[in-house]
Amino acid sequence: MNQDTQEQTKDRLRPLPRWIFMSRWLQAPLYMGLIVAQVVYVIQFWRELVHLIGMMVSKGGTTETEIMLIVLGLIDVVMISNLLVMVIVGGWETFVSRLELKNHPDQPEWLSHVNAGVLKVKLATAIIGISSIHLLKTFINAEHLDDKTLLWQTLIHLTFVISALAIAYTETLLAKAKKI
Repeated sequence: MNQDTQEQTKDRLRPLPRWIFMSRWLQAPLYMGLIVAQVVYVIQFWRELVHLIGMMVSKGGTTETEIMLIVLGLIDVVMISNLLVMVIVGGWETFVSRLELKNHPDQPEWLSHVNAGVLKVKLATAIIGISSIHLLKTFINAEHLDDKTLLWQTLIHLTFVISALAIAYTETLLAKAKKI
């Protein structure tokens, strides 16, 4: 047996491990579905923007609060879309297959060092940002909501913040342990 044949035999997986490894491709339709969901968010963004412009033109203007709420809605859509990009690109790269974007001019900076831990921290941070936008919208509309709703939304937001801090701390401990 020559050396090439020995290396090919070593690299070949047994049937069960090969099937288990190949099962990662079952996630491909899930990521395609998330891309479709992102298209839905693009449509939602344009609807909201047209609504804002329509309010300005037809009513001859609107209140600052109404404008702020619609703009916060637009920001919310963009942040959710950013979250989708992180999950789609980072998840595919981490769990399915390499995208081979090395040295590509459009490669996101964070993708060069993405792993499951980094992805978790980035997602938790994005969720906090989205939650913050929702909480800000709630406080702007506070006079129309009861105290119980305000309290629960604040507690849920704080839960997201504490969870993200715990995830980041855990990832820091794991990174330190790997260096030892």
